[in-house]
Amino acid sequence: MIEKTIGVDRMEHVISVFGSFDQNLRIIESELEVSVVERGDQIHISGEAENVMLAEEAINGLLTLAAKGENIDAQNVRYILKLVREGKQDKIGELAGDVICITAKGKPIKPKTLGQKEYCDAIANNTVTLGIGPAGTGKTYLAVAAAVAAFRSEQVNRIILTRPAVEAGERLGFLPGDLQSKVDPYLRPLYDALFDMLGADTYQKYLERGNIEVAPLAYMRGRTLDDSFIILDEAQNTSREQMKMFLTRIGFGSKVVITGDITQIDLPEDKTSGLKVAMKVLDGIDDIAICTLTGADVVRHRLVQKIIEAYEVFEKKNPQPEEKKPPLRNYGSYRRK
Repeated sequence: MIEKTIGVDRMEHVISVFGSFDQNLRIIESELEVSVVERGDQIHISGEAENVMLAEEAINGLLTLAAKGENIDAQNVRYILKLVREGKQDKIGELAGDVICITAKGKPIKPKTLGQKEYCDAIANNTVTLGIGPAGTGKTYLAVAAAVAAFRSEQVNRIILTRPAVEAGERLGFLPGDLQSKVDPYLRPLYDALFDMLGADTYQKYLERGNIEVAPLAYMRGRTLDDSFIILDEAQNTSREQMKMFLTRIGFGSKVVITGDITQIDLPEDKTSGLKVAMKVLDGIDDIAICTLTGADVVRHRLVQKIIEAYEVFEKKNPQPEEKKPPLRNYGSYRRK
């Protein structure tokens, strides 16, 4: 058993790090099996030597974020502990990133993990960005935030959000209503993100003016999209032909973000995902970035992260067979009668 002492300059930073009713502190103590006590302008950590060193690094990192005005919550604490365990404590300061966008309710949108920061930097610095990762990593939400920020700063004249209309194992064709009513369920995640950023009234105003367009991928054919911020969501459900069609829509002054999760492909077994092909074809091309987010970048409920990790372990032990291609048909013997 050893004890370490951390000097504190400002008590408000300690309050921020410890959290409401010391809930953040309890996470550190539980995860690292240490005891942390605040006495005056000092924090005392006691426990096994290795655990105390990790706790010291984590608390110093959290104090750094608090000093930069970051809000510290349980999710931050668990992620910082993960970085410290991996020996990446020197990167904690990078999490105090710039605000991408302010929502309609005044909430600042920032990357919360190193993977998300790399993704946001790639969007800012490249014309085309592919964001690949599991559910909950913020691929679509951060892309919409970047699009709204570019629109507000007049870098682009319009925002175009699209996704392929592919059912996730269900058939929705029997639903009543016109074409718009039928495709709206596919586009709901995009609507939700835009409502959050702009508010329903502002969104409706821009939609009527044509500054915002939310449409199925099939509507993109034959168009050239200039001065636009274009987001293709759920791109793992595009075919090779659809992906090529979409990529060739890019016009002057436009920026494109393509998001998808290659572990959740809803295409028929004999169809190859256009996103998988694009990752190979576009790799190494200048002004195109491919960012891979992982379970460590999940910012939803912590159980989502555990579910993703459990599936990754299962799929490594039980690999799926290769995709079967349909047999080639021989038309050579056909004769017209």
